[in-house]
Amino acid sequence: MCGIFCSVSAAGHIVPSARHRDLLQRRGPDSFKELKQQSGNVYLTCFSTVLALRGDHTVIQPVQHSDYPDSFLCWNGEAWKYDSTPIFGNDSEIVFASVSRLFANCAVSSSPSSIMQDALSHITGPYAFAYFDSKSDTLFFGRDPLGRRSLMYRVDENGSFTLSTISDSTEKGWEEVEADGIYSLNLRSFHESMQQKESSKPTCIPYLHSPNTVVSSASTHDTSASHLSTSSPSVLKIEDLLRRSLDLRISNIPSHSQAVSSQIPASLAVLFSGGLDCTLLARLSHDTLDPSQPIDLLNVAFENPRVHRRPANADSDEPWSPFELCPDRITGRASFAELQTTCPSRTWRFVAINVPYQEFLTHRTEVISLIYPHNTEMDLSIASALYFASRGQGVVLSESQEATSYTSEARVLLSGLGADELFGGYTRHDTAFRRHGFTGLLEELNLDVERLGKRNLGRDDRVLSNWARETRFPFLDEDLVSWAVNAPVWERCGFGEDQTTLDSETGTLEPAKKVLRCLAWKLGMKNVAAEKKRAIQFGARTAKMEVGKSKGTHTIA
Repeated sequence: MCGIFCSVSAAGHIVPSARHRDLLQRRGPDSFKELKQQSGNVYLTCFSTVLALRGDHTVIQPVQHSDYPDSFLCWNGEAWKYDSTPIFGNDSEIVFASVSRLFANCAVSSSPSSIMQDALSHITGPYAFAYFDSKSDTLFFGRDPLGRRSLMYRVDENGSFTLSTISDSTEKGWEEVEADGIYSLNLRSFHESMQQKESSKPTCIPYLHSPNTVVSSASTHDTSASHLSTSSPSVLKIEDLLRRSLDLRISNIPSHSQAVSSQIPASLAVLFSGGLDCTLLARLSHDTLDPSQPIDLLNVAFENPRVHRRPANADSDEPWSPFELCPDRITGRASFAELQTTCPSRTWRFVAINVPYQEFLTHRTEVISLIYPHNTEMDLSIASALYFASRGQGVVLSESQEATSYTSEARVLLSGLGADELFGGYTRHDTAFRRHGFTGLLEELNLDVERLGKRNLGRDDRVLSNWARETRFPFLDEDLVSWAVNAPVWERCGFGEDQTTLDSETGTLEPAKKVLRCLAWKLGMKNVAAEKKRAIQFGARTAKMEVGKSKGTHTIA
């Protein structure tokens, strides 16, 4: 995970504040570099940090090369494949060389924007980037078509333009870059606009293709669907796609452990509520990751004074824990036990992350700063759970059931985000089907996928990366998303199944995300397959931490 800061100004070089630098370096502690260039009367400044997770060495950013003088790349992402071929070395070097070569070899008549558009169309993986082409004097920037990485911009009162992975939130006016295409800012045009006292607006060109482009004809089908079972073609397909997705994301994680301990440090951790999505990822990771490697399961629970009150008749000498009463802690321990039974050869570490109310209050302002410009109570509730879970500080139980303080060293986290949006996991999907059949259900699912980058991913990236960890989303793999949004909707979930032909076992599973439930059942996790969906803010007890009438949609006070 890396941090990007880039400014364009006619008034002089604009550098990040001390607070801003600190936030960027938290994301990328392995290297940082500041780069200052001038084009005519326009000042271009970059500051980039790196969390090294690819290749056998740290590549300092902004990436530069003597063959392409004055051009540079700031890259916050993972290029898993280029031209459909897996990348095994450092991806930022390959992306920079590939893009720069296209610019160097292009015809004089070629449009710089079309060259950049073509270059990025070859990349598979999540990213946000800033690339400066010195030949055309153009700064290109953007997020991948799903918006899996954060990137924001701000135009100040003088017309100066600033681009950053994260803001220091002391300066207002930041907005998220839309994940709808590649943006460009020509420095010559910028200077002309400043001379005319006008704001220079970046130009957007759409991506050549996007994995969430929908061509499904499912909306024409409005009768009972055949039932899903463990042998259904769509269940076998999603298993294959998930395995391929995980193979790219967890097979070659470099070791960065600094600890001196008898325990083998984990390179991989799962954001683990014990629900269907995250447990399925943990189970499939077991089949991919080296058998000697432990997997940390990060399970967060909060003391919520509105909910957790010690019973008046409880024996004061009896141990009482508000954390063990959290729904996600109960589910987490149950799913942890099922993983141990299903995969006994793996070392699974259940990391119980307990967050007292006072500790939440201590960090509340910091979380609000990280999620900006998102600013609702629901944003805060969700982000608080992710913030403390990704910190990875908790307790683990030894074989003798002794609790020991533990901090995960894993730099790569897995998240099940995207499963609900692709496979119908929310209550509103059930409501849409009951009201408008498959047509209404499909419209709701498509809407959820299209707005993932705007509603969730940028915000979550800023919070999760604060602890120098990178979160990867196997359900948001391009091939998996493309298959899901183009498959008939009844192959993703069980709404509308013919009740007269239901399987005696998997037919009892609820329709939400049924293709995933059948897969969990097939892999031997029958209790996980039956687990009901629960939003993170309710499972971890971060919703409505304070007594009052606030709603999730209310602006943070």
